[in-house]
Amino acid sequence: METLAQLTDDLRCKRVSSEALTEAALERAKRADGEGARTYIALHEEGALAAARGADALRRAGIELSPLMGIPISVKDLFDIAGETTRAGSVVLSNASPAQHDAPIVSRLRSAGAVITGRTNMVEFAYSGLGLNPHYGTPLNPWDRTTGRIPGGSSSGAAVSVSDGMCAAAIGTDTGGSVRIPAALCGLTGFKPTARRIDRAGTLPLSSSLDSIGPLAASVDCCAQLDALLAQHYGDELPCPPPEALRLLVPSNVVLDDLDADVAHAFQTSLERLARAGAVLVEAPLAALDEWAQARHGAAALVAPEAYAWHRELLAEQESGYDPRVARRLLRGAGVSAADYIEAIAFRAGWIRRMEQRLAGFDAMILPTVAIIAPALAPLLESDELYQLANNLVLRNTSLINYLDGCALTLPCHAPGSAPVGLMIAGAALTDRSILAVGRSIEAVLDETRRSELAS
Repeated sequence: METLAQLTDDLRCKRVSSEALTEAALERAKRADGEGARTYIALHEEGALAAARGADALRRAGIELSPLMGIPISVKDLFDIAGETTRAGSVVLSNASPAQHDAPIVSRLRSAGAVITGRTNMVEFAYSGLGLNPHYGTPLNPWDRTTGRIPGGSSSGAAVSVSDGMCAAAIGTDTGGSVRIPAALCGLTGFKPTARRIDRAGTLPLSSSLDSIGPLAASVDCCAQLDALLAQHYGDELPCPPPEALRLLVPSNVVLDDLDADVAHAFQTSLERLARAGAVLVEAPLAALDEWAQARHGAAALVAPEAYAWHRELLAEQESGYDPRVARRLLRGAGVSAADYIEAIAFRAGWIRRMEQRLAGFDAMILPTVAIIAPALAPLLESDELYQLANNLVLRNTSLINYLDGCALTLPCHAPGSAPVGLMIAGAALTDRSILAVGRSIEAVLDETRRSELAS
């Protein structure tokens, strides 16, 4: 999988054209034997090719709007695109009025000259970490397609669009892990920024307290480049600190509970490699994590009422059109009192302060992104109980960072050819560029080991 920097270099050196890149991506999306029909809710073939030809013409004239000019990028079906209906992976909004304006993140991609390939599939209204969608189908994880495994969610189509070469990078949203979970389960890199850094206007909300917007791509540098564009954060070059300069906190409680064997092995192996490279690893229990895991004022106490407030009228009119599993989760918000919601907000504020005090003095906290590898799809379709158990476990570690109002990166840490596993590198609010820099260093250590394994 080529990085954005490699593609930019190819375009600048005329080894490939944007039109050729875009045509190849669209052809993969249209393959009858591929996942494209379940990955894209709307494929923008005509518009993408026109944008690609325009990018080629500008480069021939010696004009480059940005390094991203001419590179195909997909966007989640949660962002407004002028003239189109934002369906959020649902059918109940099919007759809603088209958007009048592009969402800011779409405008920023267009201004950079990126080629928008289309709108990617997702969990209906972004309310699950598994990736299932009964309306438009569920795109299969690129690993072990014979079995047929979940892609992770809610940005399911975003991940598969990148893993299957239907675009070079994707933009998703992350309320409890919806960028990082599919990135981890599909073997990609994904970044959840501090929520306030990126304008969420024109994005259909799930939780106003926890929603954020982030990229899925091939590398840390790819995510950093897209983050800089989306956040309009320019001017500083991302450093790559030597691993021996890193001091990393490894929580030993809650986030390591119930790991499956593949995840436990990949995580422990990653810790050993980082220690050999000179990083200082401090393994310790965090009392705040036990407090968070046991609290009745956790993320659900915020998400459920905030989501229900947006959906209340739509549910009253069209509940039968919803995915029943999503509708049930939304309706739980009706039972949260105003007093409980206010208490949940106050509890979170105090908990964030306690966690930030514990993180002080460390460059990052590292933990498994997801506790399990991607489970098979079929049993989850058949059993509500298995679905709920898997959803809770998949969301556990990632949702912790949203609740912290922090930022986090996931990058692949599994052995070549094995089930994808993600390593999460996380920090407090507004440490985004520092976390990306730490991620560059850790990625370099893991990539060097991976190259050695492939050569042996």
